[in-house]
Amino acid sequence: MANSNNTSKASNPIGIFDSGIGGLTVATAIKDLLPNEKLIYFGDTAHLPYGEKSADAIKYYGIRISQFLLEQHCKLIVIACNTASAQAYETIKDFVGNKAIVVNVIDPVVEEVARHAQNKHVGVIATKGTIRSDIYARKLKAARKGLEVSSLATPLLVSMIEEGFFNNKISRAVIHSYLEKPKLKKIDSLILACTHFPLIKPEIEEYYNHRMRIVDSAGVVAKEIAAILKKKHLETRLKNPKHRFYVSDYTDSFEKSTRFFFKGKLKLEKADIWK
Repeated sequence: MANSNNTSKASNPIGIFDSGIGGLTVATAIKDLLPNEKLIYFGDTAHLPYGEKSADAIKYYGIRISQFLLEQHCKLIVIACNTASAQAYETIKDFVGNKAIVVNVIDPVVEEVARHAQNKHVGVIATKGTIRSDIYARKLKAARKGLEVSSLATPLLVSMIEEGFFNNKISRAVIHSYLEKPKLKKIDSLILACTHFPLIKPEIEEYYNHRMRIVDSAGVVAKEIAAILKKKHLETRLKNPKHRFYVSDYTDSFEKSTRFFFKGKLKLEKADIWK
């Protein structure tokens, strides 16, 4: 039976943050699976991309953003960024404590991939920060003995996507140049270990003639969140919840992307949390 504290927290929002538009793929998956939940999204556009930043800087950003989301009374915080999940999850979890549930985008994907016995050689593409941490290789090999993992940093992809370059000749040329690398030649599945990458998933599938199993975190993480809320008795039944979108620095491309994902006119708010 749910206790009174959980009942009162159930109507509180889910907080989601990323360095830019990538986390909107996760937010969209959560919205589609849990349409009654209110979402608060924070895009740290002043500091993107996180993949080029130091671990200490990312931990600092994560703590400040988490504090902001706690001030909005979020019941659950999603680190919708693989780099921040890899380098700051434990720090953020310790900081938040029992004030909210913290979910990263790496562990649900690792569990999903490890469950499929047919996966023998998994490829991982991500930012420099995520690949440098080696977190996917370590966790996948711990979850499934004998699993081979090949990781490749693809640093141009995030900036390319943030600037709106996808589904065109430029994006295809950049994507193909990465996927043709010898390191990815013998893989049987590919993890898109960056929440920006679902936006180029169709182009990646096209490169492999739709014969490669492509795993992105958005849908997997949304299912994980649904399971957590149900287990913790934190589901809500809000009608037409009003989502809010914050950025640390306004960009026209971010507002356009937000409207693309969430359909219609939306108010983009600037939150200067670095003062």
